[in-house]
Amino acid sequence: MDDHEQVMEEFQGIKIWWSSNKNTPKRPSFSFYPKTEERRYYTLTFHKRYRDAITKSYIDKVLKDGKAIAVRNRERKLYTNNPSDSWYEYQSTKWSHVQFEHPANFETLAMAENEKEAIKNDLIKFSKGKEYYTKIGKPWKRGYLLYGPPGTGKSTMIAAMANLLDYDIYDLELTTVKDNSELRKLLIETTSKSIIIIEDIDCSIDLTGQRRKEKKKYESSSSSSDEESSSSSEEDGSKVTLSGLLNFIDGIWSACGGERIIVFTTNFVDKLDPALIRRGRMDRHIEMSYCCFEAFKLLARNYLDLDDHELFGRIEGLLGEKEITPADVAECLMPKSEREGVESCLRELVKVLEKLKKKKKQGKKKAEEEGQRKKKKKAKKKTTKKGESEEEKEGEDGNGDEEVESEDETESSSKVTLSGLLNIIDGIWSASGGERVIIFTTNHVEKLDEALIRKGRMDKHIELSYCDFEGFKVLAKNYLSIETHPLFEVVRGLLEKTKVSPADVAESLMQKAVEEDADICLNRLIRDLESKSAKEGEQSKEA
Repeated sequence: MDDHEQVMEEFQGIKIWWSSNKNTPKRPSFSFYPKTEERRYYTLTFHKRYRDAITKSYIDKVLKDGKAIAVRNRERKLYTNNPSDSWYEYQSTKWSHVQFEHPANFETLAMAENEKEAIKNDLIKFSKGKEYYTKIGKPWKRGYLLYGPPGTGKSTMIAAMANLLDYDIYDLELTTVKDNSELRKLLIETTSKSIIIIEDIDCSIDLTGQRRKEKKKYESSSSSSDEESSSSSEEDGSKVTLSGLLNFIDGIWSACGGERIIVFTTNFVDKLDPALIRRGRMDRHIEMSYCCFEAFKLLARNYLDLDDHELFGRIEGLLGEKEITPADVAECLMPKSEREGVESCLRELVKVLEKLKKKKKQGKKKAEEEGQRKKKKKAKKKTTKKGESEEEKEGEDGNGDEEVESEDETESSSKVTLSGLLNIIDGIWSASGGERVIIFTTNHVEKLDEALIRKGRMDKHIELSYCDFEGFKVLAKNYLSIETHPLFEVVRGLLEKTKVSPADVAESLMQKAVEEDADICLNRLIRDLESKSAKEGEQSKEA
């Protein structure tokens, strides 16, 4: 409403007038104090005989409608907790936020329709259950445990839940929370109509029973100097306990606020302490499993606008034989160029599934061979002399000690977790912004965790290998401005049996003086390739 504007409304046959006013305070011409701001207010006018109806019914209705409008018009937010070291700085807060813009919804979620409907109904019933929770004497909250292999859509499920209910999301990073007291302070700062998530709960802090046993075993066998170093490292790390986390979920402090959903995600549900995920804490356990045929059909509809195809029958059979995540299926179905159509995408999926099937058979055969080999080795050990067996045992112990030392040497001071990195790549936070490409490079792809480089995170895997003949021809054209030469066939033969990088080939082809021509550069490359080939031959003989 504009200043001094009047609006009439009717409520249960009662005429009510709202007017907008402002009051400009009078002040002397000279003052040491800052100027007082204008005071704005609304005036409500009605006949005095309707006072009870207005004060008991109408005002409550106005407040309720106002809150509903504020919720509808608000920008939903995605929060993360700040390290406690910065809590007491000027204008600092415990939570930082960005606008939540994740596009996920239940219609595009790749899972069985009956499961999706059950989850949606459960969420909607919860959001409308304020009076019910008050009646049964429970805090208005609900816990969800999402578990399953990487790439099955756990983070997408959380985003879909938030979009369905129009809730904010609080992404709680436990590794930055120092103790239980800080955890409670963070909980107090959260608002109602929100989802509090702890992703990869098994990796966040030492909460599992098995890890506690291993920790005790390690502490009992460590030396006094090791104890001092471990105690100092523990002081720097998180001291959040299982008890503190349980109190956060469903203890006394869980009742601070209302209409909140708590979500845990994990790839390994069997590692979690049963007390952490029992019913009443994590009320609903949702398994995000491998892609079934029904989920594939939904992905085909989303990615290819396709409801049926002659290859569907073949794909259904392959999906029944081999486990593949929805993320891997989606990557196959996504066209990589304007020329790619439905047929090529489906055939790519069939090719991947058949490759996985073949790999599974080879793995099974290899496991059987390994089992036979171990049996033979065990039988052979029984026939050896006692001294030899003791010597072998000492050797094994030595290897174990070396492994521990190597682990200590490679221990990094960085506290960035795999879980945190994965969340940035394709978790809830990956939707903050758009049109971005994420690139990882490595010299040793076999050393990386499979969860880090699976399809859906690193969608396209590009091997930049040693120089082949096609690569050499491009370099020859760039460096020497030639497309053919009598020496090309000699180079081709050497490249087929020698591992050399494009950088080494380019260095050999680069002219080192003005008088050097293509013949000189190509002959230098041939000499370098022959020398490298001879070295590789000697190394293979020594091995």
